Amino acid sequence: MVQWILIGLAIIAVIVVSKLIHFKHLKHRLTAIFLILLLFFAYASVSGVIKSNSIDIKTPSGVFQAAKLYFSWLSYLFDNVKVVTGNVIRMDWAPGNLTG
Repeated sequence: MVQWILIGLAIIAVIVVSKLIHFKHLKHRLTAIFLILLLFFAYASVSGVIKSNSIDIKTPSGVFQAAKLYFSWLSYLFDNVKVVTGNVIRMDWAPGNLTG
């Protein structure tokens, strides 16, 4: 539920920033949207890792444990993306390859 609220807030933030600043170039608008989505991803992933492992981030040892778990999770995420990308590249995407 919290993630949907954050997604809604991110969308509202993109719209408000876009309307307030009146971007003249699409490149600037896309950069702002990308940065907002990157911040949302970072917040959602950090909070998810902390909540799933019940870490107390009020202590220095808890902060170090949370950072260690988060970067470990992030490295596994990138490893999985690398594996999926490799599998997609190795697939036969020829139009004549129809099954069924």
